[in-house]
Amino acid sequence: MDLHIHASFLPHDDPDAALAFYRDTLGFEVRNDVGYEGMRWITVGPVGQPGTNIVLHPPAADPGITEDERRTITEMMAKGTYASIVLATTDVDGTFERVQAGDAEVVQEPVDQPYGVRDCAFRDPAGNMVRIQQIKAS
Repeated sequence: MDLHIHASFLPHDDPDAALAFYRDTLGFEVRNDVGYEGMRWITVGPVGQPGTNIVLHPPAADPGITEDERRTITEMMAKGTYASIVLATTDVDGTFERVQAGDAEVVQEPVDQPYGVRDCAFRDPAGNMVRIQQIKAS
């Protein structure tokens, strides 16, 4: 079986702020930017990895979501408890310094976790948790 993760989805509540964070702060390239009825879906991904994508989407776009569900999602996004993603790098400390310099909201500075991972964490402009883990160079 040949399966890989092609795209993950994270909600945004401000497409321009999300674009600035993922493109300008994290250095991802923009692969698609689609507008429809006043909403935007922006696909970004790491340079040199065309098969790995994050789709930044408006949380209220799904017509199957009730108004109560939409309100709950919005409240969870505001608290930073709705969505998250884990990224990886061979230099978590250097990456932390670059992301922090971009005025991102720091949740956790780089630390060696008791379960064997060195990582740090930020929130993107919509409140999504962005954890960055250290991986060993091969």
